[in-house]
Amino acid sequence: MSSFEFENGEVLKDVKVEYMTFGTPIYDEQGNIENAIVYCHGSLGNYSSMKKIAPLACEGDVFDENKYFFISLTSLGSPNSCSPSTTNLNSKFPKYSILDVVNFQKQFLKEKFNIEHVLGMIGNSMGGFVSLTSAIHFPDFADFIILGVSSYKVAGHDYVLSKLVNEIITSDPDYAKGELTYSLLRSSRLANLAEFNFGLSKKALRNMSNDELDVELENFGNEMMEIDIYDLKYCNQSCMMYDVENDLDKIKSKVLIIACKQDPHFPPELDAIPMNEMIDDSELIIMDSDLGHLCFNELETISDDLKRFMNNF
Repeated sequence: MSSFEFENGEVLKDVKVEYMTFGTPIYDEQGNIENAIVYCHGSLGNYSSMKKIAPLACEGDVFDENKYFFISLTSLGSPNSCSPSTTNLNSKFPKYSILDVVNFQKQFLKEKFNIEHVLGMIGNSMGGFVSLTSAIHFPDFADFIILGVSSYKVAGHDYVLSKLVNEIITSDPDYAKGELTYSLLRSSRLANLAEFNFGLSKKALRNMSNDELDVELENFGNEMMEIDIYDLKYCNQSCMMYDVENDLDKIKSKVLIIACKQDPHFPPELDAIPMNEMIDDSELIIMDSDLGHLCFNELETISDDLKRFMNNF
């Protein structure tokens, strides 16, 4: 995109957007794509997170690629789209909100595909924040939204986790320098390790021996060091401020909420169930999976429920 303006008024030019599509676009009489579904990934993921729905994209399945046109972009703030690391602005990158992520997405869809209305949005974790925020601020944009292991606000234990990650990063004296140092790499590793306990279910972790956990924790820390510390800090900050509880009555889209009984991030009784009660036209599916917060990797286990929902569209 030629430029993007943030909520705070700051503007970046020559904005990079990474994306992919699959499926079959269907056009109306005016030449507009009428079957677009936008996939919104989780924190610091990218366009390839759309692979989570690939097992259900075969002919006759829930997300039949002959019926739908899927678009997935790497969101604002994530590496390889416009982000602190991609722009090399690091700590000078404009602070952004979840609404900025939504506006970034909408501007891209309009400029690249001339899309001003989509059939639906599918959001996983932070992607659920994006989908829900879009449905609130642009009620006529999507016919449906599917929210996976997500919530209407970051609060309680999840807010404390975000504060901890933020504290680990900003307490490093090298953070403000805007240059990657050994100390920052170490702080980035520690900040990411704080997240390890919020992926798999407690049962799955308990079933591992301590030696196995040592290996898993070490590997996780090493893998997550690939995430730039400034991208992590900005994304964490935007999620930490997310709260749309008082605006849920503005939603016009039909909503499907997918939760997981074993999710340590967003337990259904604290997030999905209250959200289902607060959103008028919503349905709730609670998965049973030891993958916990990562349960979107086995959506095929609820394919019948998803088919019933998608038959409306």
